[in-house]
Amino acid sequence: MSTKARLIAFYLPQFHPIPENNAWWGTGFTEWTNVSKARPLFKGHYQPHLPADLGFYDLRLPEARIAQAELAREYGIHGFCYYHYWFNGRRILERPFTEVLASGNPDFPFCLCWANENWTRTWDGGADNILLRQRYSDEDDLAHIHSLLPALRDSRYIRIKGKALILVYRTEILPDPKRTVDIWRSEACKAGAGDLYLVRVESFTSGMEPASIGFDAAVEFAPDWHNKGNITQRGLFSKLMTYLGLKSMNCLKHQIYEYSSLVDAMLGKELPTYPFYRCVCPSFDNSPRRKTDSVVFHNSTPELYFRWLNEVVEWTSCNHSPEERLVFVNAWNEWGEGNHLEPDLRWGKQYLEKTRQAINRCN
Repeated sequence: MSTKARLIAFYLPQFHPIPENNAWWGTGFTEWTNVSKARPLFKGHYQPHLPADLGFYDLRLPEARIAQAELAREYGIHGFCYYHYWFNGRRILERPFTEVLASGNPDFPFCLCWANENWTRTWDGGADNILLRQRYSDEDDLAHIHSLLPALRDSRYIRIKGKALILVYRTEILPDPKRTVDIWRSEACKAGAGDLYLVRVESFTSGMEPASIGFDAAVEFAPDWHNKGNITQRGLFSKLMTYLGLKSMNCLKHQIYEYSSLVDAMLGKELPTYPFYRCVCPSFDNSPRRKTDSVVFHNSTPELYFRWLNEVVEWTSCNHSPEERLVFVNAWNEWGEGNHLEPDLRWGKQYLEKTRQAINRCN
């Protein structure tokens, strides 16, 4: 096995219309709808993020999916972690991955992350303004793992120590995670898919020992909401500047940070002693999805991203065995959060070039 770290990029499938989004957001809604409507909130704010090489693609087209994989492979990405949406037997936004699985194309490694939070009108996974609610039961856990068996048996599926890698976005809202784990492991082994390598995403809660709920490891989420760096627009002086017209009023409606401060905070935070994987993000700005209280990390550059990724890759190479050298990137194509390795009109392929450079520097 290669001694290089394997970069796995989170992959959003919401780039094709579905009946549910047509009903909730308007006919033809996709992630591109919010992306194309975005506008700068303040002077120097980089919006909208518009795609370059791959264009405004439709993920119902196999050509689009193949082009993504070819570009990712060229720049050192090992595989995609597809967000997987399962609601009590109901799958949603499943078409791109279903077709990847059925067709065998692209021939590119993958794993799944169950995004197990509610769908809401405020894009926050909370308990208000719910569009699609999660409900849990033993019967649903059983049906869920059975639905995943074809993917887990696929030769492209990413494995750790021979075990299929599955991420769960919010284990803290599972009513009995140990029970879910027991059902999943038992059924996967019975079906001949082998054991599972389960990783909890530290998206909202951190510090939980994965083994305490039957999981194998944790992965940090970037941005880590507990280590965002220093906010830039709060305080009396900032408010005075805003009311004098020297700063945009939007600065009081949103949370604005310097990306460099995020990098410092993420690299400087205390790391746990349990099995743990690192994650980086090339940028983050969810203002296209939110009219107020969005989070904007301002002034991201390929050089700052490289500094962060390079240190994370080095840490991973020093702290994990070759088979466990995984680094996650958030994300390949989260355009509605200004968070993408796919080329845009401003930076072109520079973030991809820095990704390849960081991976190739560390053997």
